[in-house]
Order: sequence, then structure tokens, then C-alpha cells
Amino acid sequence: MEIVEYPDRELMMIALADRLASELATAVRGKGSVSFCVPGGTTPGPVFDTLSGISIDWDRVTVFLNDERWVPESHERSNARLVRQRLLTGRAAAAAFVPLYADTPEPEQALDALTEALSPHLPIDVLLLGMGADLHTASLFPGADRLAEALAPDAPVLMALRAPGAGEPRVTLTARVLADAMACHILITGAEKRAALDRARGLPAEDAPVNAVLTNATVHWAE
Repeated sequence: MEIVEYPDRELMMIALADRLASELATAVRGKGSVSFCVPGGTTPGPVFDTLSGISIDWDRVTVFLNDERWVPESHERSNARLVRQRLLTGRAAAAAFVPLYADTPEPEQALDALTEALSPHLPIDVLLLGMGADLHTASLFPGADRLAEALAPDAPVLMALRAPGAGEPRVTLTARVLADAMACHILITGAEKRAALDRARGLPAEDAPVNAVLTNATVHWAE
């Protein structure tokens, strides 16, 4: 794990966007088409705003989420909605998008179809993750009902999880898929999350799911 500290959030968001764009462009030159896996939530919004205006071959980039709440894209809590509003605009509108939601009552009913659509884009070329103060990443929450299965080395590509405090059922990429990414970045802000990251070291992944991806990750932090 590498930790990069920035003097302020604005500088971090711009620098991280530039680094992600550089890695995507390098991957495109090397293999023609690339996958870019991104988080939901509000924290990465400024990164997306900058990244969407950077000139790379976006028509060769496929974007998908780390995880998704089981709500339609029209819902205010949809991660896909945020990504379309903040990332898949401007120059980045040319990128393809693979959703992690389908119109079924429960996520388990759609997992096979979602996995089939996603699998051609694996392993992930460039991965951006967030982390909660509870040490979750993607929807790998401590205390989730099937967390042990999602952390297992033989886990499927996608799983449906439910966790206290998570709200809706979630669909998430599993730990092995996230850990296989060619380049992994974790974006965190504030003293609370920095303290949580320090606390995570040495804890088992069941208590600190972010540990499943930390080994090869670059963590970007600003107060």
C-alpha cells in the first residue's frame, strides 16, 4: 500500500483525475480497449467532473461501478445516476457503461445476466474505490449477511449482500475481482477515515473488508 497525502481536497481531486486519465490512456495504447471501475457516493464527484473533460479515447473505455444499490437509475440513491451526471458527460460521454442493476424485485434474480454482461471487461484495468469509516469498500460491509463468501478466493464475480445500515440490498463486485485490478486507487477524505485506515492494518478482512484490496492499492488522502 502507498499513501499519497495532499495539502487540500481540490488539489487531490485534480491530481487523481490526471493520474486516472494517464493510466487509462496508457492501457488503451497497450490493449485497445479498457475497463474503468468506479465508486458511487458524492466523494468522487469532483474527480469525475475533471476526468470527464480530459481528452482520451473514451470510446475505447467501458465504465462500471464497484457496487450498486438495488434501486432504478431514476432513484436519487442510484450510483449509476451519479456516474451518468458527473462522469459520463463531456468527452467521457463516448464511454460505454455496464449497469449493475436490472428491473427485478430482488438482485439475486438478475445476477447471472449482470455477470454475463460484465465478465468480458475483466480483469479491471483501472479501479477507483472509496472507503467508509466502518472500513467497508464497494458493498463489502462488516456484518453483511454473506461477507465471508464475498471475501473468499473462489467468490463469483458479483454477489448480492445485505448489511445493517446499508439501506437497500446491494450488488457488489467481490473481493477477488477488486484485488485483481491492474491499477487500484482508494480515495478518502477527513481525519476520521484516515484514522480508520490506520486502524484497519492488522485486522482480519471480515472486520476491515478494505484490507482485501489494500496490498496493491494507492490511497489518496486529504483533510
